[in-house]
Amino acid sequence: MTTEISRGAAGPPGTAESVHPWNDLRLSGAERADALIAEMTLEEKIGQLVGLWVGADASGGGVAPHQADMTGTGPAWADVIDGGLGQLTRPFGTAPVEPTAGARSLASSQREIMAANRFGIPAQVHEECLAGFAAWQATAYPVPLSWGATFDPGLVAEMATLIGESMRAVGVHQGLAPVLDVTRDYRWGRTEETISEDPQLVAEIGSAYVRGLESTGIVATLKHFAGYSASRAGRNLAPVSVGPREFADVILPPFEAALREGGARSVMHSYTEIDGVPSAADERLLTGLLRQEWGFEGTVVADYFGIRFLERLHRVAAGPGEAAGLALRAGVDTELPSVDAFGAPLLEALRAGRVEVALVDRALHRVLRQKIDLGLLDPDYAPEPVGIQDTGVDAGILDTAASQDVALRLAREAVVLLSNPGGILPLAPGARVAVVGPLADEEMAMLGCYSFPAHVGVQHPEQPIGLDIPTVRAALAGTGLDVSYARGCDVTDPEPGGLGEAVRVAAAADVVVVAVGDRAGLFGRGTSGEGCDAEDLHLPGIQADLIEAVLATGTPVVLVLLTGRPYALGAYAERAAAIVQTFFPGQLGGRAIAEVLTGAVAPSGRLPVSVPRRPTGGPGTYLTAPLGARSGVSNLDPTALFGFGHGLTYTSFEWESATVVDEAGAAGATDWDVAGDATVEVTVRNTGDRAGTEVVQLYLHDPVAQVTRPVQRLIGFARVPLDVGAAARVRFTVPADLTSFTGLAGRRLVEPGDVELRLARSSADVVAALGLRLVGTERETGPDRALSCDVVIEEADLPAEVTP
Repeated sequence: MTTEISRGAAGPPGTAESVHPWNDLRLSGAERADALIAEMTLEEKIGQLVGLWVGADASGGGVAPHQADMTGTGPAWADVIDGGLGQLTRPFGTAPVEPTAGARSLASSQREIMAANRFGIPAQVHEECLAGFAAWQATAYPVPLSWGATFDPGLVAEMATLIGESMRAVGVHQGLAPVLDVTRDYRWGRTEETISEDPQLVAEIGSAYVRGLESTGIVATLKHFAGYSASRAGRNLAPVSVGPREFADVILPPFEAALREGGARSVMHSYTEIDGVPSAADERLLTGLLRQEWGFEGTVVADYFGIRFLERLHRVAAGPGEAAGLALRAGVDTELPSVDAFGAPLLEALRAGRVEVALVDRALHRVLRQKIDLGLLDPDYAPEPVGIQDTGVDAGILDTAASQDVALRLAREAVVLLSNPGGILPLAPGARVAVVGPLADEEMAMLGCYSFPAHVGVQHPEQPIGLDIPTVRAALAGTGLDVSYARGCDVTDPEPGGLGEAVRVAAAADVVVVAVGDRAGLFGRGTSGEGCDAEDLHLPGIQADLIEAVLATGTPVVLVLLTGRPYALGAYAERAAAIVQTFFPGQLGGRAIAEVLTGAVAPSGRLPVSVPRRPTGGPGTYLTAPLGARSGVSNLDPTALFGFGHGLTYTSFEWESATVVDEAGAAGATDWDVAGDATVEVTVRNTGDRAGTEVVQLYLHDPVAQVTRPVQRLIGFARVPLDVGAAARVRFTVPADLTSFTGLAGRRLVEPGDVELRLARSSADVVAALGLRLVGTERETGPDRALSCDVVIEEADLPAEVTP
């Protein structure tokens, strides 16, 4: 240990007489950090830049890439915390731990860390929280693709607030979420973690999540910065081939929005490399763009083992010390999950003069500022969470009635009815329903790979799952239907041994619900999830054989998909009586599915990704330039079976009086100033016999531009719930900034000329195309450009003849 610093004379907390400058609440965060840095040794400084992962599995069943060969040889606990520790890695998300015991153990560990350094600095604690707090007995929410399917940022913010409150209650400070990668290739295993294939939807939903999490005091960490989802052939960690224009216009906008409109305080670098430069060593990205251009002042943390990967995987560093120097110079502040390159190798490089101490001080200042912002250096800080100090923490605090309510509402809104041509849904009361398929009676069918049971719990089969998760079969059986069941096959069965029983059960029923899809896992231990990439978009295993066998019985088939990615459904579109798509809908997803199938809830989800017709031929998204669409110069037709934004419900809607209005409210405006706003309005009326929700989508079509542009792209949306006969006027105020793109000179600009604002039910179902002309001179947008529309929904006056 180094020389002890006196804690100061006794006096009122927060006064100069009782605390050191770094504990003085009257000073700014920057002043407190500078004062502390000036007193620290080099060893103490780098101690604040590393994490420690206690109990990380080195047996080969890990939750991070190369975990087995990157753990198990690190220094002991006492040696690492000697002089201070920057981060504690996943004390709740490494193995099942009862919440009360976990919170008390964490507080005890913090006391040890504080006692082991001269300044009494605790560690910052981080956890995964993508589909809920990744801890045993914590609510398992729907995965991000389901968030996207809701088109409901407000509900996502509500979910994130509850997640943050549960984390804060047990002593966690930072959450490694949300994922803001824009889906580019559905074969990528981590598609389930993405929100959508559309950057505007990712930006608005992702920003809402950040606002919710940050509102509780938890540091939101944006990941993976940037380009991770655009890997070649959809392979995890593969190099990325994107040009600077696609990078700027598709990949980056969600991150910019989540920083500016969400207030995220941390960013995680991506594992990937773009044009030969790994993100962890990309100074132009992590310093030039993120900090100098966007003004980000928070921390950049390493994705797990990402700094050492500069040496071992990317091979741009000859050793761990050089890797540490590259990362520090680029702008990485904290090494996660455990001390490695930023430990002894960095210390040696610093002493040899190969890495500048100024780079350490720069990163340290950011790290300490964040700890100060979190109150960890306040004179009255205590590591015991309020829940322990006052009321005690029990299992209920992580899975409450309130969190279950939000999880259920999210799951309901995320169910997408793809087709229902004969109106077989909702199911008739009392019908004989055969429920078949590998996911029909499977709890884990509801959970994505970053839920605790799938991420960690599967490695501990001796431990109960910790949650009540109704299956599709159980939920339907509770609705009064006459339910029979046969599994048929497993998700990855190679042999069709169980199909006969499924056929027998199906043939005796009035209707068959076939539940098929994915099993979430990690690194090949599932069909969806991190490291579980797909060769093509066929359903895994022999599930297609099961569907064909059941269809051959002649009994009407309702196909229910529980997946982490979209699969090709062209073979069933004309033969299934109905198709329902869900994306790992969380612990109450089975109930939500049953409610939609029986009509207790009207479906309102919309596709956040397109559903392809064919399983091969080059997966792509709806965001394509003209030559990416169907053409006469290729025999391959990439047109989706169900386009982005598609979704049906159990009522009908009419859209009326779509128009552009001027500032005085008069209809028929045609000019749009390149620095101004355009206002678009439409009336939506429920003309059916039950309440329902329409999702109004606004797309931009730019017919002529100086560079090729997507045929159309989403720029705004609104969920519009309406009772029978009710109508609403939906108004979008669209800043001209939303038409901007990266031009020939590499700068984002608003270009004069003709455009269309398209009001649509989906990217493939345009109701009204409103022509406008951007007038004025070409205008370059700045860092304060508008990022979203303003949306107003007002009750519309009804003609007397339709008044309910």
